[in-house]
Amino acid sequence: MWQLPPMASPKLLRPLAVILATLLVITTLWRLRISVLEPLVPDDLPHDHAEAPSGNEETDWSRFAYVQYVTDDNYLCNSVMLFERLHSMHSKADRLLMYPDGISTAEDDTSLESKLVRKARDEYNVKLQPIQVQSRPSGDATWAESYTKLLAFNQTQYDRVLGLDSDSTILQPMDELFLLPSCPVAMPRAYWLDPNGRTMSSQLFVVEPSDFEFGRIMESISHAGGSEYDMEIFNELYKDSALIIPHRPYNLLTGEFRSESHTAYLGNSLEQWDPDRALSEAKYLHFSDWPVPKPWIKARPDVIQDKQPACQTVPEQPENCRNRDLWLGFYEDFARRRKAVCDIDV
Repeated sequence: MWQLPPMASPKLLRPLAVILATLLVITTLWRLRISVLEPLVPDDLPHDHAEAPSGNEETDWSRFAYVQYVTDDNYLCNSVMLFERLHSMHSKADRLLMYPDGISTAEDDTSLESKLVRKARDEYNVKLQPIQVQSRPSGDATWAESYTKLLAFNQTQYDRVLGLDSDSTILQPMDELFLLPSCPVAMPRAYWLDPNGRTMSSQLFVVEPSDFEFGRIMESISHAGGSEYDMEIFNELYKDSALIIPHRPYNLLTGEFRSESHTAYLGNSLEQWDPDRALSEAKYLHFSDWPVPKPWIKARPDVIQDKQPACQTVPEQPENCRNRDLWLGFYEDFARRRKAVCDIDV
């Protein structure tokens, strides 16, 4: 006949009860942790080396646009090259080109400028917006370019636009920046400047166009001094209110590969600089190597030889020239793509 097992002694039961109670508490806390954290860590957040999140099925990407501004022939090809990159990456947002209204889009116009504008429209699905390039009485071309960049605030047909300086290369998709929390302006810090100044960089910016913000911009422009350009105006108006975009991975300078110290870019003094890792995580690479000229201007061999990154030598180890090789590759890649997209030699 089956019988209940003999009752264990209280001394033996106490440790067993403690163990069971502990396991019960741990299991309960773990379940609570999962239920609390799951809404905060969705699977579609961007991860290192992952493609940009595409938003949900209800995202209306026609409300967003990458915007390029062209004031002269020198920068038109650069902008078309950026649009080619966005097209090849299957970016979902619109692409908008603001260009001088003196450039014709007629099919029988055989000028290079007309061909490039039509190519942007026909091959890379770029929307065209002719503009009148503004200028100061002095005819300062730099100021004219600067002002045209600020016209992004007037593109009220969009909820949000992303502006990029065209002396650059897009390395990875950046559509996720359109999905940032709502704010008039989002920009990265100019990490290469004095950190105490908290200066923002206008090489990349996300703005929510509006009549109000454009009015503020126009007011600042009307009072700007001779040495004040777009970066100064951005900082004057939005330094204390802009949403900060991390410069890592959204604003890497080519000059970083020539630098002896990388603490400012890395954000700490403990991490070791790894040029391959920095490049693999970066999404936007800006050409900034003064006195080396911009990549569409052929530099003299002696300038390249003198200013290229130095190779690193460590006793009893092979010479490390990875910074130099990558840096030279940036310029070679730009020249190759300029020929392929615009049929222009560097």
